[in-house]
Amino acid sequence: MRILVRDTAAPAMLIYATDHFVLPLPSGHRFPMAKYARLRERVAAIAPDRMREPPAATDAELVRAHDPAYVAAVATGSLDERAMRRIGFPWSPAMVERSRRSTGATIAACRSALEYGYGVNLAGGTHHAHRDFGEGFCVFNDAAVAARAMQVEGLAVRVLIVDLDVHQGDGTAAIVGDDPTIHTLSIHGRNNFPFRKQSSRQDVELDDGTGDEAYLATLRAALPLAMKAGRPDLAIYLAGADPYVGDRLGRLALSKEGLVSRDAYVLDALRAAGVPVAIAMAGGYAEDLEDVVDIHFATVRLALNGWSTAHRARLSPCSPTTPSSSPTRARSPG
Repeated sequence: MRILVRDTAAPAMLIYATDHFVLPLPSGHRFPMAKYARLRERVAAIAPDRMREPPAATDAELVRAHDPAYVAAVATGSLDERAMRRIGFPWSPAMVERSRRSTGATIAACRSALEYGYGVNLAGGTHHAHRDFGEGFCVFNDAAVAARAMQVEGLAVRVLIVDLDVHQGDGTAAIVGDDPTIHTLSIHGRNNFPFRKQSSRQDVELDDGTGDEAYLATLRAALPLAMKAGRPDLAIYLAGADPYVGDRLGRLALSKEGLVSRDAYVLDALRAAGVPVAIAMAGGYAEDLEDVVDIHFATVRLALNGWSTAHRARLSPCSPTTPSSSPTRARSPG
């Protein structure tokens, strides 16, 4: 049963699901498509009134981050076989629609964040998509597209992309390049895909086997620097589940508890600075799919709890408005 609602009148952080836009895959394909429906079911059980169906990203939104010829080729199915192998999915109209919806969900999550403090895309994090090609199960780069959308709409001037997927956000780094208004922080495995890294504004490489303590120490050093350098009006957080010790493609060794601590630190630090946060799920390839769902669900639950805390602070007649209870206004770059 579909619980998604198209009415956006509720004064609360919104959560966008796209799992019913199914990506047809051949039997045995290693992409964990089933995680999205399972995650949506678990989130809907605790926050049914927050669930929404996102609009599809338009061509006008996509070409702010992607080459128009690439967008057209994806839409019409005219990418050659090599380009499709690089993406890792077979082409179909359903693949195009899902890719548009997943990108649209991050755009919508950004709008929710700027209105209510938080917004969530239960998919997204497609950070390997470059300006003119897709790669690594990524067709369109949702974070780059969403950041540019918020800037064009005048909702944010400076955007921070916090990419904690285990793989470097090479496509994001390549797309935003030297744009001083979008600061990219990527904490990733040194020896993992992609093997030809791009230059983010701030790259932190981790050795194989890095565990909770070392990871969290690295994060606590890196994120404040990113916030200081980026001075963001909005953050887009890619909360990858693939640093997990049981991930087939991760090569790091974080526990589920360590990943909860990671998420809590990121969300608390940004909330304390008054920075709205849009969250995308990014990767997760554990042998047991429920491990991936557990990790993503914990991220969403933390955001829900954070929104509730901030919302109660706003409503309390005894509590002054704090930076964590209201989004910052856009500042001019410089």
